[in-house]
Amino acid sequence: MAYNACNAIFLQCDPDLSAAEAHGLATGMLCVNDQTESTYWLAELLQNANQVSSNDIDILIRLFEETRHLLASDDLDFDFFLPEDEVALTDRVEALTNWCRGFLYGVGSITTLTNWSKDTREILKDITEFTKLDNDVDGEEDEQNFVEITEFLKSAILLLREELADNSDSTNDLWREDHETN
Repeated sequence: MAYNACNAIFLQCDPDLSAAEAHGLATGMLCVNDQTESTYWLAELLQNANQVSSNDIDILIRLFEETRHLLASDDLDFDFFLPEDEVALTDRVEALTNWCRGFLYGVGSITTLTNWSKDTREILKDITEFTKLDNDVDGEEDEQNFVEITEFLKSAILLLREELADNSDSTNDLWREDHETN
């Protein structure tokens, strides 16, 4: 799925939203509860949006379901939905910070649990710090730093998903109780 095409959908329906942030939101939700429905994700995303065509909704659902599949894969194929490498580094760093914001929102929108392990708290703290990355970057060293951050973050997300899955039964029960009444 092409980032630019998906991002254009978000820019059309809500100029303050990006495909990276939407993907982060989906990833956060699915890390906490792999049974999260795409309709819940879409409702969170599009609550302040302009009209979205059914074709665009289908594309977004495909993005969500592909994210679900990649997170659950034993092949470690999960990756961030960010602009291509040919895009200016400043734009990719901005997209990564938006992804991190979306991820944190996704985690928070699904769970009310706060008794996380030390590892989980540290990972979430690191992701919070990544929302503050300076996008005034240029050059080979900054490019290398960006690659290192994304590799670290990818590993952290997969570890976090595994850790949160250990609590998934109680989290899924709480989520169902909360969202079935709404």
